[in-house]
Amino acid sequence: MKVAIHQPHYLPWLGYFAKWAAADRFIFLDTVQYEKNGWQNRNRIKTAGGPRWLTVPVHAHLGTPIRDVTIDTTQQWRERHRRVIEQAYAKAPHLERYRDALVAFYRQDWDRLAPLAVASSRWLAEALGVVTPVVLASELGVEERGPADDATARLVAFCRAVGADTYLAGQDGARYMDTGRFAAAGITVQAQRYEHPVYAQLNGEFAPFLSALDLLLMHGDEALPILCGGSTWSCLSP
Repeated sequence: MKVAIHQPHYLPWLGYFAKWAAADRFIFLDTVQYEKNGWQNRNRIKTAGGPRWLTVPVHAHLGTPIRDVTIDTTQQWRERHRRVIEQAYAKAPHLERYRDALVAFYRQDWDRLAPLAVASSRWLAEALGVVTPVVLASELGVEERGPADDATARLVAFCRAVGADTYLAGQDGARYMDTGRFAAAGITVQAQRYEHPVYAQLNGEFAPFLSALDLLLMHGDEALPILCGGSTWSCLSP
């Protein structure tokens, strides 16, 4: 079984879903610390003025696990995000197909970031056609021992918890892992290399590294093969 493990991100980018689609099980790593100015509470779409951030306002102190980060519910961010998306993609070929689902999504209430990020990812995955089942790391009952920064031990433990024999690593994550410890546990490591595909967008020059929502609203059913086409995989030796 191939497993991919990733922090919950708000409206993730293409490479996130390409890794998810390649796995047999996907684990949302909601037990790690919140990253300020990262991707956990924000992402970009393309507007007439160029790429624009959609940021969920949160309350978080240094070291707070992402599952404990709360959303600033005094701000009207949900209506603002929905409105900006509809304005930016008013001429997108597939907006009408997904408009009701977008409206329904932004009508929901959240008071914590992790459930929101997971919900945004799961909605996009379903719309794209990614069917790999998911689980939260916090639901697996894995006791994290040793140094808090021992990322390899944590990943090996989660792989074991779901019975994985192959771990799908992102190209950045592959740089800091101890592959020998995976090998000792009987787990093969495959590293993703992602070449960002170029596809038709609105509003002029192509902009990479946007939320996969951009690709979905522009290309509908063709979005999944487009984004998966950017991935190649290679085995990492211990």
